[in-house]
Amino acid sequence: MGQLEDMKVFIRVVEAGGINRAADQLSLAKSAVSRRLVNLETRLGVRLLNRTTRTSSLTEEGQSYYERVIKVVDDIAEINTLTADSNTSLEGTINLAAPLSFGLCHLSNAIDAFMKQHPELTINIDFSDRKVDLVEEGLDLAFRIANLKDSSLIARKISDIKHILCASPDYLKEHGTPKTPSDLKNHRLLHYNLSGTSIWKFIDNKGKQHSINVSAKIIANNGDYLKDMAVAGHGIVFSPTFISWKAIAAGDLVPILSDYKLPQLKAYAVYPQTRYLSQRTRVLIDFLVERFGDNPCWDQNIIY
Repeated sequence: MGQLEDMKVFIRVVEAGGINRAADQLSLAKSAVSRRLVNLETRLGVRLLNRTTRTSSLTEEGQSYYERVIKVVDDIAEINTLTADSNTSLEGTINLAAPLSFGLCHLSNAIDAFMKQHPELTINIDFSDRKVDLVEEGLDLAFRIANLKDSSLIARKISDIKHILCASPDYLKEHGTPKTPSDLKNHRLLHYNLSGTSIWKFIDNKGKQHSINVSAKIIANNGDYLKDMAVAGHGIVFSPTFISWKAIAAGDLVPILSDYKLPQLKAYAVYPQTRYLSQRTRVLIDFLVERFGDNPCWDQNIIY
């Protein structure tokens, strides 16, 4: 392996925070990673990293080299992409992260279709609702459902994400159907605890905002579980339509408070702005934008 590969290994060690994690992410032996670093330092004649058994930190020379070598590696990747025949099939690996429910319900079918178009690709997916650090974990991109704040990431919208309030017919028959947000205080509520808030917000047809503090009977970090609990009659769920749409279509859940608007989010593909976006990753993002778009399949038959 040449100096370019040694550069890539060095970058991964810096961003992963140590040799052990970098070796795992690169699928290399720890000794091989250490050897690459030694080769690079010997070639340059300087020490780039202060290494311990668990972590590593950049020397002053290492920090300067790291800032320059990122650009070199990305420039080479861009040159290779621009030079390659545009008709060449996509190859290599795309490392990505996706929210669990959205990933399993919708992204898996999309990836299936994409892989049939590009069978030489390898897709490595981390399904999790946690917020991953793309640079530290060596990911090419992540899908996030949120109102994104300013960050060091570049974001491209994949689809709008709507929410709906719903409950099972049996629950509503036993407990009654709420007519206003304030009525929810007398009901059993099911709450997603990774939303970052315990407040549900509503806007009426006059533009007035209403909110309630949620005192939930069931709290969970997975939207599919909460949907299932709602179907089983345990209460009212504040659910993304991409999770609840099939249960609503089947009559297992009934939308309520439909006269009120609920907050909307967006699904984004995000990637580091400090990185050249590979052709394979760019093509995947384009594919998903076209597949989901502004009127995704899960919203087409829901009456709000």
